[in-house]
This record gives sequence, C-alpha cells and structure tokens, in this order.
Amino acid sequence: MILAATAALALAAAGCNDDNGDKGAPTSGTLSDILFENGTQIGNGDQEFTIPVGKYTLPKGTYDLCGWVYVPAGAELTIEPGTVIKGLWGTKATLIIERGGKIHAVGTKDEPIVFTSDRPAGSRKPGDWGGLILLGKAVNNKGEMTIEGGPRVNHGGQDDSDNSGELCYVRVEFAGYPYQQDEEINGITFGSVGSGTKISHVQVSYSNDDSYEWFGGAVNCDHLVAYHGWDDDFDTDNGFSGKVQFCLGVRNPRLADTSVSNGFESDNNGDGSAATPRTSCVFSNVTFVGPIGQDPSFENTTEYINGGEMKPDNGSKLGQFQAAMQIRRNSNLSCFNSVALGFPVGLIVENDKGSDTQGDATKGALKISNVVFAGMTQLASDANKKFGEDLGVFSAAYFQTEGLNNRSYNDIADLKLTQPNSLAAGFDCSPAADSPLLSGASFTDAKVAEGFEKVSYIGAFSADDDWLEGWTEFDPQNAQY
Repeated sequence: MILAATAALALAAAGCNDDNGDKGAPTSGTLSDILFENGTQIGNGDQEFTIPVGKYTLPKGTYDLCGWVYVPAGAELTIEPGTVIKGLWGTKATLIIERGGKIHAVGTKDEPIVFTSDRPAGSRKPGDWGGLILLGKAVNNKGEMTIEGGPRVNHGGQDDSDNSGELCYVRVEFAGYPYQQDEEINGITFGSVGSGTKISHVQVSYSNDDSYEWFGGAVNCDHLVAYHGWDDDFDTDNGFSGKVQFCLGVRNPRLADTSVSNGFESDNNGDGSAATPRTSCVFSNVTFVGPIGQDPSFENTTEYINGGEMKPDNGSKLGQFQAAMQIRRNSNLSCFNSVALGFPVGLIVENDKGSDTQGDATKGALKISNVVFAGMTQLASDANKKFGEDLGVFSAAYFQTEGLNNRSYNDIADLKLTQPNSLAAGFDCSPAADSPLLSGASFTDAKVAEGFEKVSYIGAFSADDDWLEGWTEFDPQNAQY
C-alpha cells in the first residue's frame, strides 16, 4: 500500500506544471511568484516551495494546490470570497502559514472559500490532500515545537496576542494525507496561534485525522463544524488556552480511527506532565452527534467500521468510536452548556501517564458543567480504550456531582432535536419547540463569564438561529466545483 502511495505521489507531482508565467491575473504583489500554469496552480509540487516575502491576492477563481506551500514570515496571502482551491491528490498538497506569515481567507455566507480535493464528484476520499496549517508565536508548554504532520517548520513564542490572519466562512474537505504511515496532517492544525487571529464559521469535512487540532496558543474560535472526520473532532494539546463557542461535531458511523475516535480529546501534553501553561481551553455551546442512532445496524466493531464508500487507498487504519469527551494527561479543558448524543461513552476523565486529571476535576481546575448526554452506551469510563470494561466510577460520579447541573437521558429522542441523523435527508440538529435544550444555559462560572456570547440554550443551536445556512456543505462528495 505504501509503495502504491509513493508511486502515486511521484505521478501527481510530475503532473504539477512548473511553468511560472503570469498571464494576466491581477495582484497586489507579484502573482507569478506563487502561481503556475497560466495562473491556476499554487506551488510546483516541491515539498519546500516558499512564497517570497510580500503581499499577494488570489482573485476569485478555481486553483490547484500542488505540494507543500509555505507562507513565510513577512508574507501575506489574501484569498477572495468564492475561491475554490483543489489539493492535487498524491502531492500532499498543504498550505502552511509560518510564524510571522498571514492568511486572509475571508469568505461570505453566500460565497465561502473552499479547500477541497481535485478528484471528481463521487470519487473523493478522506486524505486526498494535506490540509491547512497555521503557526504562530503564542505560548505553548514545550517551547520551540515542530508542527505535527511532517512540514519543516516550528511554532511557539511568548506573544499570546500574535496575529496569523483570518479564516472566516471557509470549508476544508477531504484533507489529511498521510506523509508517512499513521502520520496524517489534520484538516486544520493550529500551532501556537495567537488571539489576534480570527477563526469564525469554518467547516472541516472528511478529514483523515483530527478535524481541528490546537497545539498551545490562545486563539479564540467560534462557529466551527467537524463533519464525518476520521479521528477526533476537536483535539487540544500543549497548553491551548483559547475560548471556543458554537461548535458542531458529527460522526459518520463507518469512519473511526485505529487510535479510537472522540469528540474532544484533550491532553496537557503527550507525556502527561503538568508543564505550564496547562491546557485550559474553554468550550461552550457544543453539539456532538455520535454514531449511535444514525444507523440502526451500527456496531462499535472493526467489522462494521470499515469506511464504507469513504475508505481511502492511502494506508490509513480504521478502528472504533470511544467518547464524546476524553480529558486526560493533566489537561484542564472545560466545557459548558453543551450536548452530546449517541457515543459508546459520554465522559472520560483519565489519570494516565502519572497525571492527576481527576484531582484537577475535583478541585475545579477543569469543569464539565451544564452538559447534557443522551443515548450513551455507558455514561463514563476512567481509562482509554477500556470502554465496556471500565464503568468509570470516578468520571460518572464527577458528571453527576451536585452543582455542576449535568443531565443524562436514556434516549436520543428525549432531546427532541429536529432530525439529528446525518445519513438521512433533512439533517438538522436544531431543537424543536419543546426540547429540554432550549433553556438552562449558564455563564456565571468564572471560566465562562467573559469572552462568550450569553445565550439561553444548551448546545450549538437555538430553535430559530441556523448559523449553518448558506455556507456549509453536508454532501461534499457530490458537490460540483
């Protein structure tokens, strides 16, 4: 399989045209420095291709992304609304914003910016191309770090207000190409990205690894969609301290990673140390839709979870689903005013690698509050990959602690959501008029009292505010670009 992928890479790279003529495309810089093949291709297939320092505008249009393309310190790339950028299959096509570089990808509700696969409708798969990587100078708890996924570049510094640009009304589809076996790029990776960066209204669909992963940094985000990803929806590590509100995570029952897939997976760092700054991000108004209930035949087995029509041919390994929320290795992630339905496990608070994550929960350093679970196979577990064996004595007791105001329902139907099955027509996670989610949110806790929009409802949606309308796409496999 790896030999086949290598051959495909060579073929695809050979197909990238390296004629850098600038034939008529308008720009605020010298567009010929970044565009090839008569102004329709970004990069030339070289894994070290770097845009020269300067400011460049990519006019509205359709472009191919070929190989790894770096936006270095001192360079800024503006992408106009309505632009479609197709990652060329097999080239690991990835756009990498280095420390000191900036991206201005600001679409609109009617004209989102789309990063997708170059394969035709009906044949796109997770991992067709690389993804987006944003790197900054904010703080993490390991100092100078090399970003996950294979690129040469580092991230980290001391400026939590650092600005890497903007991603607004942006979709990222079918990303996550493995640069080597079991080492994929995420849909969007944030490395030490600062709070001066704006991330709003972003959808990642069919990523071959995590949909979103933050390694340190302090960037705040809102209105994020993780749709049918392979591994975790929202993965937080290395001291990430941002505030994130209004998120939707939706699973495809046939797609789960060999490492087991979660809604949240949160570590302080990989070795489980209590290094500072601690991972202390705060999420509010999240809706997680798990695999259970979307397919009546669902089984959390590797026989059932076979990728279906979305299984790629890049060597990625399938596995099982695990928890809506997994907090471990001394992470202090907190979540408020959120709902999760249909996972094998609701909550894991885990003391692995010598950590005292459970002690932090008891002390209130991390907090799960005003959270609603429904249709979980089991409420909790206390250990990774032990669901079905570990009944989660601590995690279950913590979830049910008086004063945290968490609730659990036996059936998904008890939530009275409009139509939460992403495999059926009319997918809609908004609460019906008599849903118990329409009230009960609270923003009085110090962790969530500032920096969040104060709403009355639990989860990502009210009954009459559909922020998904217009710019999202829930059938990217058949979208015409």
